[in-house]
Amino acid sequence: MNHLDPIRHVRGESQYLDDVPVQHGTLYAAVVESPLAHGRLLAIDATAALALPGVVRVLTAADIPGTNQIGGIVPDEPLLAEGHVHFRGQPVALVLAESEHAAHAALALVRVEVEPLPIITDPRVAAAAGELLVPPRTFQIGDSGAAWAGCTHVFAGVAESGGQEHLYIETQGAYAFPTEMGGVRIISSTQGPTAVQRHTAHVLGLGMHQVEVDVTRLGGGFGGKEDQATPWGALAALGAFVTRRPVKLALDRMADLRMTGKRHPYSSDFKIGLDAELKIVAYEVTFYQNGGAAADLSPAVLERTLFHCTNAYFIPNVTATAYSCRTNLPPNTAFRGFGGPQGMFVMESALACAAEALGLETAELQRRNLLREGDLFPYRQPAEMCHAEQAWDTAAAKFDLPGRRREVAAFNEAHRWQKKGLALMPICFGISFTKTAMNQARALVHIYTDGSVGVSTGAVEMGQGVNTKIAQVAARTLGIPLHRIKVESTNTTRVANTSPSAASATADLNGKATELACLALRERLLRLAATELRMDYEGLHIEHEQVLAAGKPADTNWEKLVSAAYWQRVSLSENAHYATPDLHFDATTNQGHPFAYHVYGTALTTVRVDCRRGTYVVEAVELAHDFGQSLHQQIDRGQIEGGVVQGIGWMTMEDLAYNTEGRLLSNSLNSYKIPDLYAAPATLAVHFLDTPGHPLAVLRSKAVGEPPLMYGLGTYFALRAAVRAFQRHTPLPFSAPMTPEKVLVSLYPEFVGPRETVAVAATRG
Repeated sequence: MNHLDPIRHVRGESQYLDDVPVQHGTLYAAVVESPLAHGRLLAIDATAALALPGVVRVLTAADIPGTNQIGGIVPDEPLLAEGHVHFRGQPVALVLAESEHAAHAALALVRVEVEPLPIITDPRVAAAAGELLVPPRTFQIGDSGAAWAGCTHVFAGVAESGGQEHLYIETQGAYAFPTEMGGVRIISSTQGPTAVQRHTAHVLGLGMHQVEVDVTRLGGGFGGKEDQATPWGALAALGAFVTRRPVKLALDRMADLRMTGKRHPYSSDFKIGLDAELKIVAYEVTFYQNGGAAADLSPAVLERTLFHCTNAYFIPNVTATAYSCRTNLPPNTAFRGFGGPQGMFVMESALACAAEALGLETAELQRRNLLREGDLFPYRQPAEMCHAEQAWDTAAAKFDLPGRRREVAAFNEAHRWQKKGLALMPICFGISFTKTAMNQARALVHIYTDGSVGVSTGAVEMGQGVNTKIAQVAARTLGIPLHRIKVESTNTTRVANTSPSAASATADLNGKATELACLALRERLLRLAATELRMDYEGLHIEHEQVLAAGKPADTNWEKLVSAAYWQRVSLSENAHYATPDLHFDATTNQGHPFAYHVYGTALTTVRVDCRRGTYVVEAVELAHDFGQSLHQQIDRGQIEGGVVQGIGWMTMEDLAYNTEGRLLSNSLNSYKIPDLYAAPATLAVHFLDTPGHPLAVLRSKAVGEPPLMYGLGTYFALRAAVRAFQRHTPLPFSAPMTPEKVLVSLYPEFVGPRETVAVAATRG
């Protein structure tokens, strides 16, 4: 079965926010940004802007009828700056005009007066100054302090990982319309329709029932529209509410890059201890997360870093502490993996540090310490249905790990100016929102009298194929073909109180809710059939639209059964609620069972470095992945391929850079590089691991959105291995991304002074 959307995409028929026909009387909005990263907001003078032809209003915090606050976890983020500005690009005012040209022309005429205050951009500096977004968190199991005495080998170091721009194709935006009774309707490019609804109601002083949010699809999200779509929806709604005219707000690419938060950069300290058999005995790690100017989702991202700080390994004694640091940068936010990749990078750096010091391949330490059934994670959840070793061994056998090693060694022996590197990357990723209450979803299913079916859920389609999977669940459960199913837009009026489409949980939660609704409808219809046909209900089934009795066609079919139900006044609509069972987590003790299940896999990555230039190619990423019983192998394979390449980009070329004044330096696609066709692996082989799936996964098809990004980490360590094949004894900092510039410096450290080496190693601050 094919993905539902590609034909519409390539024919230009898919409707995104900017494809919505513009209503008569629409105003266009543009956002006035703070010119400084930190300061006292002394004055906003819009006199000149208001004199410009076509400019209708310039709104400031004083025009907000409700509460000027959109912070979710922590109420520390005003919609429009008031009193102070805390990052360069922070929204200060909103221009409303009759045309986009007039709105953007007016921006230059709004005078914003700011008294400068000290600027912090480094998370370690922020932590030292006590600038924390929330109190620090510590996950602990065993006694790492006492365990060091029993370690044969102890190693310590620092690992730095950079930020990452989401670079969704469709930028942030919203289109808001005033409605009867003083409410608003918002078409929003958001992963979290309920968040936009809740915060907009708060800002406007309305009840949530007066704010409707509708999402047809997104042109990409990757987490960047989970929380950060909220201000643009609320700003458009504010304009519509105040003027009683439709208001459209869509950021251009440069504004989107400047004003939105990214993946969190981390600076981390690690210490690892092994026994004589190379088993990890103890691990201590301290994470300094660069949260930016407001909390946004940083506390939750930080928590997931702690959840994934040991990756796919069992370690009996762990102390992991994390600081969410307030800096004067745009508030950083959710990004595919949600803090997990940052934690895993430090774990893999610690293993590489130990292996290099011991003269071993890192893979030897990795394989010895993989999780086994029943092993406890640092948060005390046991590894259940654990496939870590199976994934490793399958990948090693399927892709001939011994042969790969011989090939790399022979190549390096034969080539002076070209070197290859090989790395293995096992992954273990937990699936669920770690805030237990968010693991719920609803589905509303209507069967129409002609036998067609409409399904509404809280899932947002953003290219990941969730609508196709939900349609599959409905079709399979009802026993009808896919063409009878329509998945409706995501709408807060049809399905309320939704969790965002995030955490790789969207298909599980909304698919399970859809399955429950369809099961209830199927039972209702078959009980009617049993009565009318005078047959035993237990023997009835629907397959390919035919009602079967004990496997043989009965004297009715889908359309006849639906029609009979209508005339018998049997309900053809069902609303179902699903809440993932057996989840719990105590944030005071940092212990519990936060995940429905874990996803496992292992990737082999081979790279080749040009040692004269510092350039490189990723020759192959070959992996065995735990899909469970995949609902749709094409979609799942596509998610793996996209995730791998996005992870490679983060680890190699996506060098997000701010200066000490909080100005974004990588502010265009000239200065911020993302993977293109030539940066993708020449070979990307995906093996579907033979596993039974998990009963809490939708139809036992495991989540696949976030886990594959972590395979990209293997590219960093493969590059590191290639550099060391050329320059064996030079100390290399654990600093990602491994750009060609860093590779070149690492290849020829004798031409770089100590200060320059330190600067290169510390670019992630």
